[in-house]
Amino acid sequence: MTSEVRQDIRRLLAGQHHDPFEVLGCHQAGKRWLVRALLPLADEAEIVIDGAGRPMERVSGTGLFTCSVAQASRPEYQLRWRVGRGHWRQSPDPYCFGPTVGDLDLHLFGQGKHQHIYRILGAHCCEHEGVAGVRFATWAPNAQRVSVVGDFNQWHGLSHPMRSRGPSGVWELFIPGLEAGEKYKFEVSDAGGRLQLKTDPYGNRFEMRPATAAVVCAPTRFPWTDGEWLGRRADWDWQHRPISIYEFHPGSWRRGPSGDFLNFREMAVQLADYIVPLGFTHVELLPVTEHPLDDSWGYQTTGYFAPSQRFGSPDDFRFFVNHMHAHGIGVILDWVPAHFPRDDHALARFDGTALYEHADPRKGEHSDWGTLIFNYGRNEVRNFLLASANYWLEEFHLDGLRVDAVASMLYLDYSREEGEWEPNCHGGRENLEAIDFLRELNTLALGRHPGSLMIAEESTAWPQVTRPTWVGGLGFSIKWNMGWMHDTLNYFSQDPIYRQYHHDQLTFGLMYAFSENFLLPFSHDEVVHGKKSLLAKMPGDQWQQFANLRLLLAYMFTYPGAKLLFMGCELAEPGEWRHHGQLSWDLLQQPHHGGIHQLVADLNRLYCNEPSLYRHGFDSGGFEWIDCHDSTQSVLSYIRRDGEDFSVVVLNFTPVARTDYRIGVPRAGRYTEVFNSDSRFYGGSDVGNPLAVASEPRVWMGRSDSLVLTLPPLGALVLRWMEDV
Repeated sequence: MTSEVRQDIRRLLAGQHHDPFEVLGCHQAGKRWLVRALLPLADEAEIVIDGAGRPMERVSGTGLFTCSVAQASRPEYQLRWRVGRGHWRQSPDPYCFGPTVGDLDLHLFGQGKHQHIYRILGAHCCEHEGVAGVRFATWAPNAQRVSVVGDFNQWHGLSHPMRSRGPSGVWELFIPGLEAGEKYKFEVSDAGGRLQLKTDPYGNRFEMRPATAAVVCAPTRFPWTDGEWLGRRADWDWQHRPISIYEFHPGSWRRGPSGDFLNFREMAVQLADYIVPLGFTHVELLPVTEHPLDDSWGYQTTGYFAPSQRFGSPDDFRFFVNHMHAHGIGVILDWVPAHFPRDDHALARFDGTALYEHADPRKGEHSDWGTLIFNYGRNEVRNFLLASANYWLEEFHLDGLRVDAVASMLYLDYSREEGEWEPNCHGGRENLEAIDFLRELNTLALGRHPGSLMIAEESTAWPQVTRPTWVGGLGFSIKWNMGWMHDTLNYFSQDPIYRQYHHDQLTFGLMYAFSENFLLPFSHDEVVHGKKSLLAKMPGDQWQQFANLRLLLAYMFTYPGAKLLFMGCELAEPGEWRHHGQLSWDLLQQPHHGGIHQLVADLNRLYCNEPSLYRHGFDSGGFEWIDCHDSTQSVLSYIRRDGEDFSVVVLNFTPVARTDYRIGVPRAGRYTEVFNSDSRFYGGSDVGNPLAVASEPRVWMGRSDSLVLTLPPLGALVLRWMEDV
């Protein structure tokens, strides 16, 4: 044995060898073949050639076993060993197999361009060199050693050390004989020599929290039946179609009889049966990417390639999406690339260095959330996130991603005081690497998955969020209109007697309404943390609160833009959202709450069936003011238009019924109420107008014809032109 080999063995036994294949496996030694196996738990071992066992000799005081074989060609053998007087175990030698990760894969990953790197890194059942097993790979460029550990090797870090693939930073190993269902982690001897147990960043399934091991997944054979849906979606002209989203938290929408979480399959059936009559076009799930803490609602993600085991397996989630598609409902996932938690078992300092995050806390930490920020300038990190987005869209047929906390990604000084952030290379506050990442993300997602939606939760005045990347935009499909939401909820919180002084909060939004493709969000963020439920935000007695809520919802559904409503708002939940419980389903038995539920269904039906309300939701051709100046009476009136087709909307924001209220209209004829939020069917007082109201040839508000209406208290009217008088 040469001194070089002895040194390699010492490094191997110390857990510091970058390539255990140089020592282990079968190596030619003159005219003989020397087999070495590291079996730290074994008491005796042998190699098996042609069914016959040959004893291996233990290197004194170690778990290294050797055997010399005299034959001309490389022997075909298996290892056989046992612990104590237990049963013998037999397996092909993992250190006789060639690499499992190709050079092209490594090159693309290093360039940040491997859209399917999740099929390479992680754990995958496969057949390698004619043998079935599981191949493992992970990225840890600064580690001294990485091993695969699990029940199959008693979690012993020296049993299965991995091979380093040099400058790529990738470590890989094929373990023959392993099957789906095995729990595993990576034991990392990090840059400082400290041992860490890390879960797989690319894991497709995990144990039920609080356990954190990844679980080897079998290749999916899920029988998708949504080909027709995907074909239609590819040609879907979403900018001129209705988009009404029901946002929900899978853990607290509805629970099982014993208070346990619903499985994705149970959830799919119950949710579709509930959503279809309500008329929503899409559902949006709060993050179901694996996460250890229920209280984070999924926003502290640790498994970027795995649906949470709380709700079932990856195929259970595929069933959920497939079932929704079968019922005409699109599925959007809340996805979190802006930050990740500090949990020791996950991404944080994965190889002992700031690998996925920035080393400088001025760039790498979110003090608001106690989380870390991805290093978007690093190719491999960018590839990790891009592949995650592609994974959810491609492998689960999702119809879009809502990208969380985009504003925090765009600004280096986001929620930071002076001296707590570092300017970019031009001296500015813009995060140039994050901007490039978002553009690449949207180009990838929308290019590979036509008809899907990329939705930005972006709360600032950043320009061109929803404009194409080739004109300098970020390339998102839709942006949440946070300004409209805050102004609207602030206005509605005012006692009606004071609303005349806040009228501009309703009208200002039209100054910028078509600068982006906007979505109007009444989301989960507005009904937690002391903000109160939508119903509880409304002023006045019980009748006024419900009337205000009906008016608020009617205002949203008739205003330009896509719609989003968080679960429970359609029930007029009196209290804030409780993520540890479920919705108050018994409220449906109470008339006022049942009325709100029916109102939401009717508003969805009206919105989806009236082209004037959706065809031009993202451009100014679909909106005209009739009168935006009547602050004294707190009344707004406007037209929603689709060419010559139009709807008239009149909103009375006071509890005073207004008779003989005249508005100008674009065409002479008869007009009929197609919606009245004060209808008795919704719990209202039923103040309204006759079946048909004829216009008069009287100039009003700059129009040659006008209508005289009765406006219900705290009520919304939608009228349609019927015919010439």
